[in-house]
Amino acid sequence: MISTLSRWLASPEIDDGSAPELPNRIDWFRAIPFAALHLGCLAVFWVGFSWTAFTVAVFLYALRVFSLTAFYHRYFSHRAFKTSRLGQFLFGVLGCLAIQRGPLWWAAHHRRHHTESDTHADPHSPVQHGFWWSHMGWFLTPAALPTHLKRIPDLARYPELRFLNRFDLVIPILLGVSLYFLGESLHHHYPALGTTGWQLFVWGFCLSTVCVYHVTFLINSLAHTFGRRVYATADDSRNNVWLAVVTFGEGWHNNHHHYPASARQGFHWWQIDISYGILVGLSWLGIVWDLKPVPAKVLDANRIAIDRNDERHEAVVPETTS
Repeated sequence: MISTLSRWLASPEIDDGSAPELPNRIDWFRAIPFAALHLGCLAVFWVGFSWTAFTVAVFLYALRVFSLTAFYHRYFSHRAFKTSRLGQFLFGVLGCLAIQRGPLWWAAHHRRHHTESDTHADPHSPVQHGFWWSHMGWFLTPAALPTHLKRIPDLARYPELRFLNRFDLVIPILLGVSLYFLGESLHHHYPALGTTGWQLFVWGFCLSTVCVYHVTFLINSLAHTFGRRVYATADDSRNNVWLAVVTFGEGWHNNHHHYPASARQGFHWWQIDISYGILVGLSWLGIVWDLKPVPAKVLDANRIAIDRNDERHEAVVPETTS
């Protein structure tokens, strides 16, 4: 039993210098909770609909998408702005709500993606490994399970982040339990709302989480295959306005790979970047600060030229970003 639970709950840490070679194939047993969460969405036909449950699901979708894009991605992975040590920890807690492992795990894998983007070593390149593997196969493997501390020395020095990363599933478990009991309390005290514990759990936890999962995964799978290339990056990253809307700004993926250090991925005012707008608001409150901008020279560097026949040609100017 202990061995079984460890395969589902363990978040091991390894030093790359002594890391064992782990299988890069799907561990179907470890995939059971992931599959169960998807199957749980079918329970909407049993628990029914209420505007209360729907509103909770939408709120949790928005909160968790923002926590991933602003905190897991722009803060932990790229350090695109600053915050206090307490704020850093709380951002990590919010990110754990999305059930995409801990902040150190997420940042370590994402930094590897940028270093090896669309090469064979990139764990989730659709160019190299196909759509479904890049979308959700790669993280179900034993090879993807450990947190590689050497990739995140700036984060690994915080013991509270290491603790949160090790026990990342505690946060979503508390969320699921809280949703059930909140639904039961509303059912008892405010029956006119028409919700129950199981209904709030299915809508707010299962359905909302699965939606968060797949819009996040689409950045790996679709944002490297469908969309427009504005900058001549070394990979096949693309801008996709529809992905930008549902992911609160992550769809400007070619922009991001051109200049990963910016807190803003929608480089222009008309490029919708909800996460950046919220971060600006948080900066007015003093919760975050030093949001890294996009330098003017970056906007025109390495652009893909378009001739009169509307044919694009890759720029041959060396990249100025890392």
